[in-house]
Amino acid sequence: MKEQILELLKGRHTERLKTLLANSEELEILHIFYDLSPEEQVIVFRFLAKDSALSIFEQLDTDLQQNLLQSFTDDKVIEFVNEMAPDDRVRLLDEMPASVANKLINSLSAQERTATNVLMGYEPETAGRIMTPEYISLRKGMTVREALDKVRKQAKDKETIYTLFVTDNSKKLEGVITLKKLLTAEDGVVIKDIMSQKPIFVSTATHQEEAARLMQELDILAISVVDKEERLVGIITIDDALDVQQEAATQDFEIMAGVSPSQKQYLKTSVLTMTRQRVPWLLILMLTATVTGTIISGFEDSLAVLPALVAFIPLLMDTAGNAGSQSSVMVIRGMAVDEIHLRDAIKVLWKEIRVALFCGLFLSAVNFVRILLLNQNIRLNLTVSLTLVCTVVLAKTVGCLLPMCAKKLKLDPAVMASPVITSIADIGALIIFFSIARAVLGL
Repeated sequence: MKEQILELLKGRHTERLKTLLANSEELEILHIFYDLSPEEQVIVFRFLAKDSALSIFEQLDTDLQQNLLQSFTDDKVIEFVNEMAPDDRVRLLDEMPASVANKLINSLSAQERTATNVLMGYEPETAGRIMTPEYISLRKGMTVREALDKVRKQAKDKETIYTLFVTDNSKKLEGVITLKKLLTAEDGVVIKDIMSQKPIFVSTATHQEEAARLMQELDILAISVVDKEERLVGIITIDDALDVQQEAATQDFEIMAGVSPSQKQYLKTSVLTMTRQRVPWLLILMLTATVTGTIISGFEDSLAVLPALVAFIPLLMDTAGNAGSQSSVMVIRGMAVDEIHLRDAIKVLWKEIRVALFCGLFLSAVNFVRILLLNQNIRLNLTVSLTLVCTVVLAKTVGCLLPMCAKKLKLDPAVMASPVITSIADIGALIIFFSIARAVLGL
């Protein structure tokens, strides 16, 4: 389809292009859109039907949304932003310069401006910030027929109709019912008899990652958001929850790789920005590496007596770093999906110690045989093998505990991931190695 679009653009066959776009699936157009040049994107977007254009626009990255808006006239921009879903509009405004965002907010209709200001009044990264006020509420005294009539009337203006929320006159949440359940019930049945009596909800102050995790755990398409008085003020839909999880996973991945999180795509981030994101971490790790150098310098006498010790330093440090990283990744992942809690610290530590002992003994046995075939020095072999066991136990202990300590201190557990834990494990491995060498070899 991309080739067809490019061919029609090149030949200026505008009517055929309109027909092609009108008969194509929105998802297909969305995928192709990112492969077009900025100029081609603007042209193709202008030939989309209004409803399709708005739907596709809401799913684009904010950078691309801003580029498209720049190609519109002022009136077209105002019209487009006014028709966006409130939560998608807030996401776009958050990425715009304050002066531009304020101008657009002031140009909205009174109703949309109020909805936008309400969402922007909540703290960033909270459920209130990403919820939408566009939901369908029912009353528990309604019959199924009355409820379906209301759904038909309001469906076009709401973000989702697959989950319906039951409230009282003061908007307090009383229940939830799915559209499927509504459609399969008899017309005369009262909503109170078929709704869920214990609806799941989050507060406006709940962290958005927690809300997204809860939706994933419960496998639901939407979750209600209530204020301090437990009045329903909005809902979070599955598309927004997925966006939150993707952004969180990306940030954790960047931190674990020793890079400060970035909101921009890789190819759109400048070299200077990337340098600023990476240099602090590299500087910290470089300074940490000087500690290992100091430790080695402190044991120069031992190395002079038995130079063969030097050959095993890389093996021990690499094994320590890898062992620590394994444990930290598993623990961070467990906390992220709510499998591991702070109260589980002792259980996690005991499990990792046992795993470490088995891993360390296995690696030690393999290494003992390898060294024995190359070097007949039994005491040297014993030194390295004992160090391997102790190093793996230390590294896995550090790897599992540091992320949990970070969580306890209300820090991001990812900051205690690979680079930091590797550095600590390296230092520990050297201290253990030279301490055992002195004891066993009598250096």
